[in-house]
Amino acid sequence: MHLHSSESRYASIEDQAACRDAIRQGSRTFHAASLVLPASVREPAYGLYAFCRLSDDAIDLDGGSLGALDRLRERLDRAYEGRPLAIAADRAMADLVRRFAIPRALPEALLEGLAWDAEGRRYEDIDDLFDYAARVAGTVGVMMTLTMGARAPQALARACDLGIAMQLTNIARDVGEDARAGRLYLPLRWLRDAGIDPDDFLARPVASAALKSVIARLLDQAERLYRRAHNGVACLPLICRPAILAAALLYAEIGRELERRSLDSIANRARVPGARKAALLLRSLAMWPWLSNEPLIPPLRAADFLIDAVVRSPAPPRGRKSGIGDLRQQFLRVLDIFERLERAERYGE
Repeated sequence: MHLHSSESRYASIEDQAACRDAIRQGSRTFHAASLVLPASVREPAYGLYAFCRLSDDAIDLDGGSLGALDRLRERLDRAYEGRPLAIAADRAMADLVRRFAIPRALPEALLEGLAWDAEGRRYEDIDDLFDYAARVAGTVGVMMTLTMGARAPQALARACDLGIAMQLTNIARDVGEDARAGRLYLPLRWLRDAGIDPDDFLARPVASAALKSVIARLLDQAERLYRRAHNGVACLPLICRPAILAAALLYAEIGRELERRSLDSIANRARVPGARKAALLLRSLAMWPWLSNEPLIPPLRAADFLIDAVVRSPAPPRGRKSGIGDLRQQFLRVLDIFERLERAERYGE
């Protein structure tokens, strides 16, 4: 436990339910992986997702205005001051920052990434794209790691790898959707190397062989980071490892599904079928005992500032360690999830 049972919290049971609904409606992949988390981590994960999703939506709904960013920063101020607005995600975030000693630099970096979205910023090369992905996704990975009680630099570096890999997968999957909204995240240099003029592509997005080569290149980068991230799973508490490995496997599968669709992310959006998700959840349970956190791999340069922010901040009191009995319960839970996902896929429930 990170709080004494007598210490009050801002988020009510109703707030927690609202945050849970946010992830269920917003991301089937994250929701499937979250079901494997122990309850003590699942609730904070829902709150974190809800705040991050709400922040992203606030920018989109306001047309990317600076006023929307100012309001988000004010809400973050209030959460850190213990005066959250009467919004479920804000109250959940106020609990998280106090309970898990989340440095202010982490959600600030997330808002900076959202500001880059609002500006319509483009990225010249892959390192520039890493800088963006570290802010909008690496931050979430680091904050999730803190909610699990892990603060070692190696664990944080691998969490950033996983967040960035997921963001690259998102970008590869959503090329057409983003282009129709006037957004372009593929590295401009890669496009030009493939003979594609970025402005011409935005004016008329086509799934050409040249574009597919760029998407394949991006998925290769993502796959490299997924492999690096696997090493970090062994740095996490035993009870959390299957869920994080499941999240990595599920998201990497989106890239493979895109490959099965001939890398055409203009005409369709790659989705992983429920039965395959269930199989990957079981695979995560079988794989995690064999993972190692060696060799030590330096973090991406884009992630250095996030790791430094945690290293410089005080840690909360240590909580109870999970044992084999908890893992047995997780195994039974995964079997139940497998059955439900397979039934949903087969009968459309």
